[in-house]
Amino acid sequence: MNTGMETVCITGGTGLVGSSLMRILKLSAYRVLVLSREKSEDPESILRYWDIEKGIIDPVAVDNADHYVHLAGASVGEGRWTDQKKKEIRDSRIKSTRLLYDTIKGSKRKPKTFISASAIGVYGHDTGGVLIDEDRVKPGDDFLATVTREWEEEVNKIRELGVRVVILRIGVVLSYFGGAVPKFMKLTGLGLSSPVGSGEQYISWVHLDDLIDLIKYCIEYPRIEGTFNAVAPNPVTNKEFTKTMAHIMDKPSFLPNVPGFVLKMMLGEKASIVLGGNKVSSKKIMDAGFKFKFDKVDDALYNIIKLKVA
Repeated sequence: MNTGMETVCITGGTGLVGSSLMRILKLSAYRVLVLSREKSEDPESILRYWDIEKGIIDPVAVDNADHYVHLAGASVGEGRWTDQKKKEIRDSRIKSTRLLYDTIKGSKRKPKTFISASAIGVYGHDTGGVLIDEDRVKPGDDFLATVTREWEEEVNKIRELGVRVVILRIGVVLSYFGGAVPKFMKLTGLGLSSPVGSGEQYISWVHLDDLIDLIKYCIEYPRIEGTFNAVAPNPVTNKEFTKTMAHIMDKPSFLPNVPGFVLKMMLGEKASIVLGGNKVSSKKIMDAGFKFKFDKVDDALYNIIKLKVA
């Protein structure tokens, strides 16, 4: 628990995860600052200006941050992966982290904690049915794996500054208000629910509420340090996920699988996100004491679709 008025500085604070985290932290008596590309003239505003390209961060954020939560990064799911889009995905992660490193290094007051998002994509776009933990020796060599590996390397440099660093390799975030679920729901509601590719590729997922609780847990327990998979304990195949959603929505699920070549024609290189998959272990973070509220995908999807609370 927050025993004093500590300040958490969030990057990517207007996104799905960031906005939810901000709300929960405020309820837990944290002061929250959000690094934003929008300038605010209100000195009491939680928005604090930064410009990654120009290397600018509002000193108010720097001087007051007890903890950083670094969620900034261009969406990998929006738009086709043109060369420009891929550059945006990479630069938004690498350059922002370098700016934070330089800022912390030059600051007299170091934060206690630096928590950074990462992604299970670091393991590669398709690792089959083998259960993967954080110590997987061979990382992936596709675009997302390469970017994620470079991102983590930049984050780990912050350890050299005497700051506790936590990297969370986040899986597919389940929420009613954004991410993959609304897209699946739209197709399922139209009776177009169907597995893609083989349907046997794994989805390692996490309920938004659990992810927010996990980030807060990492802030509040100093013994938590290092790299952890932020996924629920029971990954499911694409076929299982599709059938479960159809069942909860009382919709049929009888259509044949969408062939992989169709998705590749539609999405190009980005099709690897849904045609591949990873079966990822949550054992390390659970051994560190964290307990998931939603460990089964049917419970998570029922909570999201029927109750519309996450």
